[in-house]
Amino acid sequence: MKSLKRIMGAYSLLGFLCFTYPTVHAQPNVLLIFSDDAGYADFGFQGSGEIKTPNLDQLATEGMRFEQAYVSAAVCGPSRAGLLTGRYQQRFGYEENNVPGYMSESCLPDDMMGLPLDQVTVANYLKEQGYRTGLFGKWHLGNDDQFHPTKRGFDEFYGFRGGARSYFEYNDEHPNHRQEDYLERGFGNFEESEKYLTDALADETIAFMKRNRDQPFFAMLSFNAVHTPMEADPKDLKEFPELTGKRQQLVAMTLSMDRACGRVLKALKKLGLDDNTLVVFTNDNGGPSDANASINAPLSGTKANHLEGGIRVPMLMRWPGVISAHTTYPFPVSTLDLLPTFVQLAGGNVDELKQLDGVDLKPYVSGENQERPHEVLYWKKENRGAIRMGDWKLLRYPDRPAELYDLSKDESEVYDLANQYPDKVRDMYKQLFDWECTLDRPKWQLQRKYEKDAMDRMDAYHQGQK
Repeated sequence: MKSLKRIMGAYSLLGFLCFTYPTVHAQPNVLLIFSDDAGYADFGFQGSGEIKTPNLDQLATEGMRFEQAYVSAAVCGPSRAGLLTGRYQQRFGYEENNVPGYMSESCLPDDMMGLPLDQVTVANYLKEQGYRTGLFGKWHLGNDDQFHPTKRGFDEFYGFRGGARSYFEYNDEHPNHRQEDYLERGFGNFEESEKYLTDALADETIAFMKRNRDQPFFAMLSFNAVHTPMEADPKDLKEFPELTGKRQQLVAMTLSMDRACGRVLKALKKLGLDDNTLVVFTNDNGGPSDANASINAPLSGTKANHLEGGIRVPMLMRWPGVISAHTTYPFPVSTLDLLPTFVQLAGGNVDELKQLDGVDLKPYVSGENQERPHEVLYWKKENRGAIRMGDWKLLRYPDRPAELYDLSKDESEVYDLANQYPDKVRDMYKQLFDWECTLDRPKWQLQRKYEKDAMDRMDAYHQGQK
């Protein structure tokens, strides 16, 4: 009897250990959390005293905060195309945002604007390495079935195909007028959720991690928060009675998103996976201050322009065993770097991948390589463009002379030095053009009036113009 009890006790212990400690696989998991249209200054870890982000602040203390993280475009769709391919999206003609109803009459039909089918995504690469892949939230890389996330490397999808939608359930009293706004599970299974959307996306991400705890996974939690429409959860609005209007909505929406991030990170820990998971948090472009009352200080500019406030974004990375806690990284990095970083981490060989513009960040963030990951970064949108060489940045415009800034001394881009350094302006202008000569033509374009709108928005939020 005692022997039997010892055997049963051993089985009980084994069962407990199997439940408590999942299989530890050699390939780390990857959790990418992507917010939408957030302001550079609108997080506690970025210095905000008004906005409450305790969970992301905790993530910052557990990992690395990037002081100069950039996206490859100042608007949603192209920025996502660059991130998912590790390539400047202009190389394959994805220069403009794909927004139905805003395009030039000579363009493709609305639903035909999407990530070209010959482009390989990070999800494709990670599937080849044996990862289970899931996308939860905003897609915005093509509404047509051929562009669907489940056809671009993602095993699972729960979200919506378009670029923005309501945070509340569509129903008879709250109708939806665009097919791409409906919530979809997998391919073609449309089902609305009664939950506030930010919470629903977090729930689905947690469920995905639980289902795949015993194999390597790549989960991309692609919030639409804090993109318009400004629709905060009513219970969060009550937390900020001193605020009004769009700012109150944005602050409450950010609190909800932070709480959702906290639930996902706590679930990761409860599953025993946090020590074997690379976690990245970042944002798709600068905050559109006029649309959602976001703040990009101390940077000039907003979403849709190439001032720092349009293209420099908050970014955090927690990588156990690679990154020390509570550290900062001072040099420029790009969301183009995420694909090669993830693929190399998964066991792939980035050197075998063709035409990538990003680099594997591991040797840089670990301190093994003390050099800059990038000496040059580029941005382009029609006649507008920008180039950063070292700490010098040139901005080219369609309606005024180029401007030159020394970002090491003037990150707010207040003091235009173009007249003092004409040779540098000429050299950088030419290098920007040489890069443009390697790009494909845009596959679609916005109506011209929206280019003027972008310039007007830039002037309104350019500290050097005031």
